[in-house]
Amino acid sequence: MSLRVLGCKPCTGSLGGPLGIGALCTCALCAGLEAELNGQLHGQHLAKAVVLRAVQGFLQSPRPPKALVLSFHGWSGTGKNFVARMVATHLFRDGLRSDCVRVFVSLLHFPHHNYVDSYKVRANSRGGPVGWAGALLIFDEAEKLHSNLLDAITPFMAQHTSKGQADQQRSIFLFLSNLGGNTINEVALEFWRAGRAREEIPLELLEHSSALGENSYAHRQLLREKLIDFVVPFLPLEYQHVRLCARDAFLARGLPYTEATLDQVAQMMVFVPKEEKLFSAQGCKSVPQRINYFLP
Repeated sequence: MSLRVLGCKPCTGSLGGPLGIGALCTCALCAGLEAELNGQLHGQHLAKAVVLRAVQGFLQSPRPPKALVLSFHGWSGTGKNFVARMVATHLFRDGLRSDCVRVFVSLLHFPHHNYVDSYKVRANSRGGPVGWAGALLIFDEAEKLHSNLLDAITPFMAQHTSKGQADQQRSIFLFLSNLGGNTINEVALEFWRAGRAREEIPLELLEHSSALGENSYAHRQLLREKLIDFVVPFLPLEYQHVRLCARDAFLARGLPYTEATLDQVAQMMVFVPKEEKLFSAQGCKSVPQRINYFLP
């Protein structure tokens, strides 16, 4: 059984409460996260490396200067929510159901700009911002966050100046966005056309991310205030990656499959661009539903 953080402050847990735990526990936790990333996340060499390095470094720091802030970019279905779930699962015993994990979807939780003040109250009622100390905060559709709402949470990501604020800096913020997907895909397509493996794409080519969030006030603000620690690009998924997702979906449900069945599932997906038909337009997002067609 992998070791996990069992609580965040003000929660309590036998492994020490807030994020930021002993070296032995950190090694075991990150080993489990690394194993799941390697086994379940397909076609994302950059995301695997960045997320693991960022989380491990943050947990091992005895006094981090600020909260850890990661900005995930890429097309829908490429693994952003999947990785967020993995991080939650390995940090907290109850994963996304933990009281120490907050998940906000912009258009679901904050749909109307006129009600920003009431949204702040709602966020407080869910344990934040005081209850965010040592917690994992996930903001999906982050590019649609209203600027005033972002202003309200910005201080809890910034570098602290007093010892009393230290617990706030044990939090991890994940901002998930589809913005930048086209830019990332263009780079991947250029490498393919040049006959180069996608694994050769360097992080440096994508992490200077003004283009990844150029239409997002939220992303520009986070960059301007130097709150984003790591930009995490998610590459578009190809045919072989969709087959692997289909295999995982069959295995997760304990269902038999054949190589031909995996091909059939992959062939049900739409691939783009029109000429090359290289990338799955929905990534692996609808694959678990597709295998229902092949149930006995």
